[in-house]
Amino acid sequence: MFVASQLDRLLDLGLAELAGVDEDQLVESFGGDLLCTTGLLAVHPSLVPAARLTALLERGGKTGFVVPDMTDLAAFGPIPQVEVPETPLYVVTGVERGDDLRDVSPDEALPRILERGRTPLTLTEGISWLLQQPAVLEPNHCFMTIGSRKPKGAGYDKRVPAIWISGGAPRDGGPERDGAPKVGWCWAGNRHTWLGHASAAGRQAGAALTA
Repeated sequence: MFVASQLDRLLDLGLAELAGVDEDQLVESFGGDLLCTTGLLAVHPSLVPAARLTALLERGGKTGFVVPDMTDLAAFGPIPQVEVPETPLYVVTGVERGDDLRDVSPDEALPRILERGRTPLTLTEGISWLLQQPAVLEPNHCFMTIGSRKPKGAGYDKRVPAIWISGGAPRDGGPERDGAPKVGWCWAGNRHTWLGHASAAGRQAGAALTA
């Protein structure tokens, strides 16, 4: 995936308007060599928070949503092992869904990913991936984003963000959301046969927006 075409898609989806920035300014700020590279163009949560970015997701005509009991989503940020570039847009390389880590808990998956010299995806990176390649989200082949956690005391909240396909349960809003992309959570110690753990090879910074 060339970065330039991904930027065009994000603009077509209304990213600049959602972020409250000028479209030309967003394009110019990211210009340069990175536009000609391949990789995933990720949206930093400082530009558009994960909850708002989720609304741009679409699958089978159904709009993406965040589960109602995750009202504190904005409190989930990168874990110390993840270095996210401090630019509005940046490139993530070598993205994988982590199917080989299905039926592995987040607590078990993190050290395995790090031992491979890889880095777990953050939630916003996972959403950014699906904005470019919606087909990555498949029944029984969805993924967790263990690069994002909510601090709690000396550790983390036990919930870990994940992205999967809604079955239209009442807690999701009912049948009208059946098949929609869903940002939810699972317990850090639980295993799920249908959830992998997405990861990447690395990240490259974009450029900063200027006033």
